[in-house]
Formats: sequence, C-alpha cells, structure tokens
Amino acid sequence: MSSTQVPPYGRSPLRAVQVLGGGSAGSSAHVRSIAGGLVERGVHVTVCAPVELEHSYGFGGAGAHFLPVPRSSDPASVAALRSACAGADVVHAHGLNAAVRTALALSGQRLPLVVTWHTRSHTEGARRHLMRLLERRAVRAATVVLGASSDLVDRARDRGARDARLAPVAVPAPRAVGGRDGSKVRAELGAVGRPLLMAVGSLEPHRGYRTLLDAARLWQRLDPAPLLVIAGEGRERAALQHRVEAESLAVRLIGSSDQVTELLAAADLALLPSRWEARSLLAQEALRLGVPLVATAVGGTPELVGGAAELVPYGDPTALAARVTALLADPERRRSLAAAGRIQASSWPTEDETVAQILSVYDELMQSAVSR
Repeated sequence: MSSTQVPPYGRSPLRAVQVLGGGSAGSSAHVRSIAGGLVERGVHVTVCAPVELEHSYGFGGAGAHFLPVPRSSDPASVAALRSACAGADVVHAHGLNAAVRTALALSGQRLPLVVTWHTRSHTEGARRHLMRLLERRAVRAATVVLGASSDLVDRARDRGARDARLAPVAVPAPRAVGGRDGSKVRAELGAVGRPLLMAVGSLEPHRGYRTLLDAARLWQRLDPAPLLVIAGEGRERAALQHRVEAESLAVRLIGSSDQVTELLAAADLALLPSRWEARSLLAQEALRLGVPLVATAVGGTPELVGGAAELVPYGDPTALAARVTALLADPERRRSLAAAGRIQASSWPTEDETVAQILSVYDELMQSAVSR
C-alpha cells in the first residue's frame, strides 16, 4: 500500500473510528483491509467491534487500536461507543446495526458520520417494516452513505440519505493455494471421476439453497452425476440435510471451512443461487481463481461479474440446472469463462484504491468542517 501521508487538518494524525456491528465476513475483512491502509497513510485508527471479531480478523495486527464494544444497543454499549468516538475527526460505521448504534452514540455531536452499506436485510412481515425504519434512521444520520453496489446507493437515497455514493468494496485477494493439490482435495470430498460443484455461504433462507437442492435433483440424472459441496453453517442446516438424505442427493454439507480457497480452486463450477448479493465474496474469489461461476442475476452481481459468469433468474431450479448441465458438457465455454473471470477481477478496485477513495471522503468532510 501507498505511504502517502494525510494532510494535517490542524492536528496530526487524522483520527478515524471504524465501527462494526455483527460483522459479516465481507464487512469485517473490509475494515481489516482499510484499517491497515489508513494506518500506513498516517491515520490513527480505532476499531470498535465485538471482541470475537478481533480474534478472527486481528485489527490490532493492522496497526489499529482495538476497543471491544458489544453488538448490543443497551445504554452501556452505546456509552462505550460514545466514549470511543470522543476526540475523533470522523466516525465510519459499517452495516445497519453499527450505523444505528453509532447514530445513537453521536446524538447531539457534530462529528461527521460515514456509513458503508455492505448488504441489506432479508426480513419479512412486521420485522421488515422495522428494518425499513432503522434504515431510514441510519442513512439520515449519516453525512455520507457509501453503497457497495448501485442498488444499495439507490436504496439509501430512497430512505432519505443526504449524500449517497457508489463505493465498491475491495477485499483481500484469496491467499495463494498451497498444500494439497486439486486431485487430493477432490478425492477427500468424494469427487473422483465426477464433476465437483461448490457453493459457499451461510445456510440461511436468502442464500437460495432450497432452489439449489431442487436443481441438484434435476442434474442428478447426468452420468456421472456431479457432487455438490456446500460450505457454511446456519439455521437451515438440519432441513437441508434432511432433504439430502430423504432424496438421496449427491450433496455434501461440510459446515464452515477455513480452506474455502483450496476447495473452490478444485471445483469445476462455483454456484451462487442467492436472492440478493452486493459484492459476493464467493463470486470475487471464483473469478480471481478462474473457476467458472453460475449465479443469480440479482443485486450487485451483474455489475460485479459483467460478462464473465453465467447468470440465471433467482428461484428457478430448471434454469439453474440447465445452465450447469450445459457448462459441464462444454469445456471450451468453461475455459472461456475462466479467462474472462480473471480479466474481470483485474478491473475491480484494489485495496489501495479503496483506501484512497475512503480517505478522499474523509478529506472532503474535514475540509467542509474547516470551512464552516
């Protein structure tokens, strides 16, 4: 990363507080990345997040000061967050939970608040109305809202954001694949002499795994039948496993894994059947690795992958199965997608560019504060 120094806005260094709530993998990795980049540029960074995220992501290792603040919105947690923000030049909240709590903590203060929307809620009924109200409160409290995809920017504007901008989130490139080679990985998974399909993500309703199992039932008549491996945990685990066993599907649920890159690199195809995504980690990793991707044409996925992936409608197992079947029968198309994926990945913002964009927003806010 660049070592460009931050201009001294009356005092040096600039002090930025990063706030995480529940901390999805994407937002947590993003904060770890930008914390390191900002520190290298001379910014004093404090990360406020649940303590377990420090264990997983090591914000302190990036040079940031870590302050454990629970996800809760109880008065003690809000007071701790308010204290952490005292003396900061800018506060940057990541995600809805963090944004709402930070807005409470900063109530009555004139500190600039930047909110990054990495994703959106997937709720129904009365809770959906509540989430809409929380979204309105969060974006209206923000000085600037940064959306990871164009539809999130539109959503923020619809909720009343004063200033909403597109800010694609760069996450670290996958670590170099080492250790076991692909054939050994496939053998351990039980995919010798048959195609290996890989899906990764929490086992939650919005991930589209019920549709994926419907599609697996359709492509099961292929000879040899592909093996679908799903890495992730969540509340749908038991229901999905029951279906796999009851319908004798060639599907393995392997739970959470810290070897996703290695598993994905060994796959013939990556599958992303979600109801909505902003900038899917799986999609980014698959394209960077040159693994052909079949994904739903939802949210920010089309703008993320361009023409470098096969897109299908959400919730359509017949279309998904047909596209997978066609690709497995067409090695030339798979090679073309692999090459296109690597080219598309090279067009995404780098971590360094992402940090530079965020720092330019901070710079703008500081200049505005000085001029008032």
